[in-house]
Amino acid sequence: MEHIVTVQDAVTAFADFMEPTDAELDAIEREMPVILADVDLLDAQIATLDRVPTELDARRIRRARRRALAARVALVNRTAGTSLPGGAA
Repeated sequence: MEHIVTVQDAVTAFADFMEPTDAELDAIEREMPVILADVDLLDAQIATLDRVPTELDARRIRRARRRALAARVALVNRTAGTSLPGGAA
């Protein structure tokens, strides 16, 4: 029995539509502080999965949660100012 191999994967593997656009890369760059803050929060939470959190762990999680929230608020405030056409408030 002969196997029929398709070459479509090889042809479309590096197609232009599969790469992120400049707008998508800019959006990722704008959201990077939120992403990094969320990673810090996850790190703090993962560290306490297999044990009872100490007071130091609880403080680390609270600080990471506040940083993540502050990063989200900053992102919303930055994008809210740019999305209103004509300077309407």
